[in-house]
Order: sequence, then C-alpha cells, then structure tokens
Amino acid sequence: MRSSAPLAIQRIGLVTSVGLTRPAACAAIRAKVTNPSTTRFVPPGGEPLVGYQVELDSPLRGISKLARMAAMAIQESLEGVSREQWREIPMLLCTAEPTRPGRPEGLEEYLHAGILAVLDAGFAKESAFVAHGRVSVGAALAQARKLIYERKYHQVLISAVDSLLTWPTLSVYAAGNRLLTPDNSNGFIAGEAAGALLLGSPTVSGELCCDGLGFALEKAHIESGEPLRGDGLTAAVKAALIETGCDLHDIDYRVSDLSGEQYYFKEASLALNRILRKRREDFELWHPAECIGETGAAAGVACLAVIHAAYAKGYAPGPRSLLHLANDSGARAAITTFVN
Repeated sequence: MRSSAPLAIQRIGLVTSVGLTRPAACAAIRAKVTNPSTTRFVPPGGEPLVGYQVELDSPLRGISKLARMAAMAIQESLEGVSREQWREIPMLLCTAEPTRPGRPEGLEEYLHAGILAVLDAGFAKESAFVAHGRVSVGAALAQARKLIYERKYHQVLISAVDSLLTWPTLSVYAAGNRLLTPDNSNGFIAGEAAGALLLGSPTVSGELCCDGLGFALEKAHIESGEPLRGDGLTAAVKAALIETGCDLHDIDYRVSDLSGEQYYFKEASLALNRILRKRREDFELWHPAECIGETGAAAGVACLAVIHAAYAKGYAPGPRSLLHLANDSGARAAITTFVN
C-alpha cells in the first residue's frame, strides 16, 4: 500500500558545474562527464585545491552567487507558471546546516533577499527555511506534504542552493583530511549547485512521485569517533519503506548523496545488509556527486533530477527508486519514488 499523500514532481530546475539547466546537467551526469577546475584555495604546504565550480556569465562570489544560481534553478522549475501565481506558492529554501564550517552569518536572510531581488518576485507567506544540509530536501518534502495535503496549497516550491568552495569551509575540511587530494584518497571534491522542485499532488499518469519519507539520527556520525553500525540510515530507510508499503527487494535501484568518503559508503553497505531480505543479483547505487562534487544542501535535488531524467529517458532500471541522504551531524533521510 502506497502513502496516502504522495508528492508529484511537476518540474525541476538544476544548476551544476556540468550544466546550467536540468537537461544539460542530467545528460552530463548520465555520460559520467566531470568538469573539475583548479581553485584559488591553497592549503598550508599543499597545492591548489580542485573543485567543481559553477561558471556564470558574471563573476559573482559568496551569497550573491548563491542567489543567482538559486534564481536560475527556480526560473527553470517555474517555467510556464505565471508570476501572479508565484505569490500563491510557498517556497521552502534549503541551505547548509548551522554547524557547517564556514557558513556565512545571516545566510538565510541575505540569500532570501538576494533571490527575490534577482527574480523580482515574491512567494506565499508560508515560505520557510530548511537548514539541514544534505538532508534538507528530505525535510522539505515532509513540510511540502503538510502544505499540500493539510494547508491545501495547490503547489509548493523547494529550492536548494549551497557551495563548499569558500576558504572558511575548505580550510576546516582540509585540516580534517576530508578532501580528495593526491595524498588522500578517502575524501571528497567540494562543489556547488542549485536546484528547485515544483511539487503538487498527483494528477496525471507518468508523473514521478515521492511517496515514502523516513528520518532518523545516527549517533555514530562521521565526527563522533564511535563505531559505525548504520543504525540511523537503517531506521530511516525502514521508515520510508513502511510508508511506501513495500520491502527493499521491491526497489529497483538506489541513489545517494555519496561523495567519496569511505564512512558513508560503509554506512550504505551496512544499511543494505541489515534490511535486504532477498538476494539481488544487481542493485545499482547511483551517486551524482562523482560528476558534480559535494554540493551540500543541493545534493538531494540533484539526485531527484537524475531519477526524474532516468524515468523520462527510459534508462532507469525500473519504476521504483530509493534515495538516501546523510549529513555530518548524524541526520539521515530516505525517500522512495515511483511513477504514477
């Protein structure tokens, strides 16, 4: 039995280092195209760091660049929707978590103002911020479900934007030996991206829908030093499957925000082994970060965009997928999707 409150993804916008629109980015990710470039950041005693940078027409930095990227993704996702209708759509803005190293002071306030200035438009009064880093999109989907099914909004917009390509952020990860470098294979390449999802209740066949949502907390998070058993991710996936009304072996493939660190790959493997009850000869695990880097709060939208493209283009292993997300502080989220 499926969730009684599924969310249909009506349109998607995506801005990444390998494409400034959803079709371009998803095509590049499918083809395993990458676009790393040397940044201006140099750790003590090292070489300039490599990153996945979004190249815009104008040389923007900081929150101004984030606002422009987010506005581009929002405009793509709202194509065909009149600006008068935008004011009737709540926007849930996903950002880095408060504990993220190098997070700018007043991020939400300045980012929100910057986005509205670029768009020259506004959104419904129940718009809100969702500051949970990589699990933000999962939390935003839960809020969107309430807005659509309880508050009776016709549509909800989820916007997500993030960048790890600032020295206050990179310096902390470099000091913690968490970045992928010639001397460290157990790390990630920092990136930046923006995405947007226009959601509503399912109305026509063929729509990609999110039906199961699960959340949990991992006590043995990456910075805890405790032995990892995968309890948090296991609990989140089980909760999503219960809402969906199916077992893990009924899922056709998996997608994740995995970006290169062994800890998170181990966690995904532990959760799979603890939940899967029937042998699967092949259970694909996709991770778009291999092409666009670690994109923080934007990772969830990028993953859903890839899932959507796979269905639309006919190369998905099947109609059902499981997306799981994790942040450094221990929050875990799982999302199941199906084609209506």
